[in-house]
Amino acid sequence: MAAREIVENIYAVGTINWDLRYFDAIMPTPRGSSYNAYLVKGSEKTALVDTGEPHEEAEFITNLMRLDQHSLDYVVCLHAEQDHSGMLPLLLEVYPMVKVVTNEVCKGLLMAMHHLEELEERFIVIGDIETLSLGDKTLKFYLAPWVHWPDTMFAEVVEDKVLFTSDFLGTHYASPTLFQDNDLPEYLEAAKRYYAAIMMPFRASVREYLALIDEIAPVIIGPSHGPVLKLPAKIIDLYREWSSDTPKNAVVVGYVSMHGSTKMMVDFLVDDLVQRGIPVQQYNLLETDTGVLGSAIVDAATIILATPTVLFGPHPVAVNTAYLVRALRPKAKYLGVIGSFGWGTNAVNYLAEMLSPLGAEMLEPVYIKGLPDEPAIEALHKLADSIEERHKTL
Repeated sequence: MAAREIVENIYAVGTINWDLRYFDAIMPTPRGSSYNAYLVKGSEKTALVDTGEPHEEAEFITNLMRLDQHSLDYVVCLHAEQDHSGMLPLLLEVYPMVKVVTNEVCKGLLMAMHHLEELEERFIVIGDIETLSLGDKTLKFYLAPWVHWPDTMFAEVVEDKVLFTSDFLGTHYASPTLFQDNDLPEYLEAAKRYYAAIMMPFRASVREYLALIDEIAPVIIGPSHGPVLKLPAKIIDLYREWSSDTPKNAVVVGYVSMHGSTKMMVDFLVDDLVQRGIPVQQYNLLETDTGVLGSAIVDAATIILATPTVLFGPHPVAVNTAYLVRALRPKAKYLGVIGSFGWGTNAVNYLAEMLSPLGAEMLEPVYIKGLPDEPAIEALHKLADSIEERHKTL
């Protein structure tokens, strides 16, 4: 993808991977992604903000050459993860005079991950609210740790009110346009999927840096993935909603079933909740994209995990899901486990222990032997009663 001008003398020079279907070998990316980098040309100096994946170096260098960029003064590293810094070693060779501008934490990570110890003299360490003059453009830096690594920082081009936010407010979405289209459902879906996987574990930090962005009041935000945000109010408002502590009156039921008993229990519970007017989403965990499940649990007040027993414990797919839910740290207030077993089980205790770090209330489990019978149906009714009663207090 060719370099594109954002405002005068600020260009998007990163690359788009239309075919990417998994990020970090864990996160499905059905609509591809981009590795954003930005060139800021001042009247005296030029800075490149972030780089990209090393396997896309030909396209990246071509973008710079198309802008006649035969020299470079600074490479600003907002975050050390390799999808942003992967081409740093190459750029240090291509531009022998270039200096790396970053914070102390990021410097340490970059030097360790790329084995740059011998090039330490080429690093310039900056702190919070420090500035770097490029002539008629000024870069102002804001430390923003834990959205999502400890080294993350933002950089603002003060004169243009353009803010580069690293992964914060990004999207794994190969956009057909430079700027976002808030009317595109697939873009907003991708934005929520990205928030769930990358930012949700750091909700408190998300709220903190949303407040910082309110203070800065940028007119354009350039994240490290996805389209550039022009008039970013829409996505900022969504982040404010997603990161709040208030869940919605909604239930997510994820299930895996071996012989149908657990599925029958799920169908009964979901039908009961629907009849009570409680919004509920049901997912077969064997077939569900983890990004879809991650998006679903962003807002839900209750998460139910349904699993049969394999040997003594829960089905491995249910274990994977419990691990994912624990890692993403949604704001759900209530958790439940239902399912069926043959000759013995420890599934409920196993899953309850896995999910305990979330701090949510564990509802009375419904775990039965074989097919659901009348007592099992009555227990599922009581579980639906509990959910309905608790959701009234949201």
